[in-house]
Amino acid sequence: MHPARKVALGFFAVILLGGFLLALPVSSATGESVGFFKGLFTSTSAVCVTGLVILDTGTAFSLFGQTVIITLIQIGGLGFMTAASMVFILLRKRITLRERMVLQESLNADSLQGLVKLVIRVAYITFIIEGAGALILMTRFIPMFGFGMGIYRSVFIAISAFCNAGFDPFGGFQSLTNMTGDMTVNIVVMALIILGGFGFAALFDVVKNRRWSKWMLHTRIVVVMTVSLVFIGAVAFTLMEWSNPATMGGMPIKEKVMAGAFQSVTTRTAGFNSIDQAGMSSGSKLLSMVLMFIGASPASTGGGIKTTTAAIIVLAAWSIMHRRNEVTVSKRRIARDLVRRAAAITMMGISIVFVGTLAICIIDPAMTLESVLFEVFSAFGTVGISYGITPDLHPLSQIIIMLIMFCGRVGPMTLGIALSRKQGDPDVRYPEARIMVG
Repeated sequence: MHPARKVALGFFAVILLGGFLLALPVSSATGESVGFFKGLFTSTSAVCVTGLVILDTGTAFSLFGQTVIITLIQIGGLGFMTAASMVFILLRKRITLRERMVLQESLNADSLQGLVKLVIRVAYITFIIEGAGALILMTRFIPMFGFGMGIYRSVFIAISAFCNAGFDPFGGFQSLTNMTGDMTVNIVVMALIILGGFGFAALFDVVKNRRWSKWMLHTRIVVVMTVSLVFIGAVAFTLMEWSNPATMGGMPIKEKVMAGAFQSVTTRTAGFNSIDQAGMSSGSKLLSMVLMFIGASPASTGGGIKTTTAAIIVLAAWSIMHRRNEVTVSKRRIARDLVRRAAAITMMGISIVFVGTLAICIIDPAMTLESVLFEVFSAFGTVGISYGITPDLHPLSQIIIMLIMFCGRVGPMTLGIALSRKQGDPDVRYPEARIMVG
């Protein structure tokens, strides 16, 4: 079995197990089962680190149920094979060659060499960042919610933010809308989201080589794209929502700037929201969809087509416009295979969004195109911000949302390879054809 197929089946198995656990009466706040379908939807959203929900996490699930959810988020954020490898290492169990191949696919690594050490480093940096974030959040949440609940909610939000999940235990579908003016909470959550979506390979490179000149080209592209998207998004959201009474109109200037920056960061696959998404202007909604589609960086806890994919597509278009045969950046040539893969991933992502939106519009004709499109982009980018229409969708539409979340987390290319039967080039090479385009 191809490693890509094992990755897809592994995620599916974890989702199925999570669905059974969340459907147990002990997982419900009322003591009565929420039902397998609702448990499965919540499990899919948690493992795919999305955050779209049909049940309010803080009120519908018990402490046991919420613990299951945050465990699924941690597994989904790191990747099921990475999490399994951590358990194997703790139990001193040997990781076989086949398991290493699946791990390589999961982590998007270049080779099999040093994978075990890479898993250990991923575990260390994950728990250090999440632990530091939780400790800082405790300084705000303990005074708000009490000692025990403050610690619990700090840990929950830290894991959810670093894994770019967007789940919150506060109840009432409020997310962070009641904390728009809290600088500490907003900055910590934004930092966790950015670090989680940065990608482990780029993160390790920055930590090891602290100078720009020593960074890999991959890391440079990730840094430039991340900073550019966050800055442009923050400025654009702040300006477009400045006088909007449904979002930032009544806020002080400091809160407006913070809310604009937070919206720019959270659309990069996180799912927390500090302003009403349905109340945003049309320009802000469109920009949110674009940022959700691009998403985070490769080998990260986020989804989307990834920042490097978007960068390669832009660079390829720039090269064609300037009549260049090769795609180059920073005195380096981008391999044609990477350009083809970037184009395929982008096209597959657009196709998934289009087909999913069309299907939901047919099944739920009462829903507006704008709201459905926003929900589908959020599902594909594993973002989780929403107009709040997910609980009101027809069960068939909710199944489509689950499938889109799964595609977004596993990755269009990985899923396409997993589902394909024929692999490799054919033995026959056909004559070249000339087709007019453009």
